[in-house]
Amino acid sequence: MGDAIIVENLIKKYGDFEAVKGVSFRVKQGEIFAFLGPNGAGKTTTVHVLTTLLKPTSGRAIVAGHDVVKEPMEVRKRIGIVFQDTSLDRELTAWENMYIHGRIYGLKGSELKDKIERLLKFVELWEFKDKPVKTFSGGMQRRLEIARSLLHEPEVLFLDEPTIGLDPQTRAHIWDYIQAMKEEHNMTIFLTTHYMDEAEQLADRIAIIDHGKIIAEGTAEELKKLVGNDVIYLKLDTPEELKCLQGEFIRGCKVLPDGRVALEVDNAAEALPRLFELANERGIKIIEVTYHRPTLNDVFLHLTGREIRDESPENPMAAFMRMRMRR
Repeated sequence: MGDAIIVENLIKKYGDFEAVKGVSFRVKQGEIFAFLGPNGAGKTTTVHVLTTLLKPTSGRAIVAGHDVVKEPMEVRKRIGIVFQDTSLDRELTAWENMYIHGRIYGLKGSELKDKIERLLKFVELWEFKDKPVKTFSGGMQRRLEIARSLLHEPEVLFLDEPTIGLDPQTRAHIWDYIQAMKEEHNMTIFLTTHYMDEAEQLADRIAIIDHGKIIAEGTAEELKKLVGNDVIYLKLDTPEELKCLQGEFIRGCKVLPDGRVALEVDNAAEALPRLFELANERGIKIIEVTYHRPTLNDVFLHLTGREIRDESPENPMAAFMRMRMRR
C-alpha cells in the first residue's frame, strides 16, 4: 500500500508569522488520518496548502501522486474537500447544488443524475432534493456537502472540522458516513478536528499539532502510551492487604491518601477479571472498583502543559484567509 499524501518540511508564513513550522508526515492509501489540535494550531492552513488553495513558503507536498505546487490541476482532479465553513449556495436546492458541482467536474447526462440520486440517498437527503438549502439544518447541510464532495469519486477526501457546531447525535451520524465511505470505497480521508472523541473514533492514525508543529503521531493507543498505563482504583475491606495484590499483569501499585489502592496495568478491561480472581484466591474483599484510561486530552496535557479544549484564538492572518476563501 502506497502513500496518498507525502509532506516534507512544510512551512507556511504570513509575513513574519509562521503558521506551519516544518511539518512532515505521510498518509497511507485507504486510511483515515486525523490532524488533532486546538484552533490556531495550523490545521486549516495545512489543508489549504494540500488542496492547492495556498502555496507553501517552502517544503514539499505530494497528494495523490502529484506535487501541489507544480501540478495543482492534477491534484484538484483527484481530491474532494468539505470546508470548515459551508460553501453551498443556500438559494439553490440540494439537487441543483449537486448538479452544478458535477458539471464543473465534467459529469453529465444519466451518469450525473444517477450519481446525484445514489449519493443523496447515501446521506439520507433524497426526499429533500427539491428543497432550498436555506431551509436545511446545519447537519443536513454538512451531509449535503459530503455527498457533493463525492460526486467525482475523489482519491483523497479532505474534511476540515466536519462536525463543528453540530449536536452530538448529528455528529455521530456524520461519523457513520465517514466510516462508510472508507469501507465502501477504500478512500483516503484527511480529517482535521479539535474533538478528541472524533479523532479517536474515526482515525487509523492521529497527528497532534500545536502552534504549527506536529508534537506527536501514532494510533490513539500509541499516543496514550506516552502518558502511561491504565489505572484501576480499588476500595478494599482491609487496605493493609495491598502487599498481597501482586501479579505479572500489575505494573505498579500504591495506597492513596483516601485509603484506596491504585494499580497500574497495561489494559484495565483485560486486567479486571484477573484481578478479581487474584483477590478471591487471596481472600481479599473488593468493595468498590473504578478505573481510568489515559485520554488524548491527557496526552495533549502531558506534551504541552495545557488541555486541548483551552483553544487558542485563531491568528489574524489565518482568519483573513478564511474570509477571503468564502468570497
